[in-house]
Amino acid sequence: MKPQLFTVKNILNITGITKRALHHYHKIGLLPPSYVGENGYRLYDQQALATLQMILLFKEMGFSLTEISIMLPLSKDEQKEILLHQRGLLEQRKQKLTTVIEQLDHYIEGTDIQKLNIFDDSSTFSLKDQYDTEAKLVYGDTEKYQEFQANLEHLSDSDKKEAYTQFSADVEHIFHRIAQYQQLSPSSNEVQDLIGQWSRMLGRFMVCDEAILLCIAETYVTDERFVRYFDQFDEEGYLGFLHRSIVYFVKEYKELSES
Repeated sequence: MKPQLFTVKNILNITGITKRALHHYHKIGLLPPSYVGENGYRLYDQQALATLQMILLFKEMGFSLTEISIMLPLSKDEQKEILLHQRGLLEQRKQKLTTVIEQLDHYIEGTDIQKLNIFDDSSTFSLKDQYDTEAKLVYGDTEKYQEFQANLEHLSDSDKKEAYTQFSADVEHIFHRIAQYQQLSPSSNEVQDLIGQWSRMLGRFMVCDEAILLCIAETYVTDERFVRYFDQFDEEGYLGFLHRSIVYFVKEYKELSES
């Protein structure tokens, strides 16, 4: 029985790959044609088709063409160890993808970017670490920031994480309470008492003088990350109200309450 030969068109129809891909596999020596006719037409036998199907399978498993070229000459037993290792890598990617999807859902639902765990198990630093480094670059040469860093050095990693989580929750609670008084003046006692609580929360880690508090207030309204964070309060004009309240606290109320 004459061996079955397939034209390029046959191969494309059987496998669904493109002519360009098939030509590339030929060019790099991964899948040369079984025969080349006098007219230059490339023909493939059933063994070549089986090899192509193996290439496509390994490619779908996440192997590069270079890795596939190494695997093809190996026996099934020799391939097994490589495949088991690849399975472990795919399992890690699966878990990572599950986390990314979960964090994507949280972000769509309105969770602040600082609370996402999108960079866990990644070479990219966590958002908290990024903000910490940014703060060090901006404020690192100030006495207040150095005092803040010194206070943190006395905490274990778990205590730091717990303190940061509690601080974030407490501050967010204060912001929600401030939003409830938006119909009042920023200078009202109700609002200013809450700003004072916010200032004292910051004071757990650093001495917040007037310059630092004003800098934070300006950052809230100019840094897009904070602007997005405050969108969760869904109150028109809330961010401007908060900014005016902090400025009043620094310039007027704090002085009046201490006199």
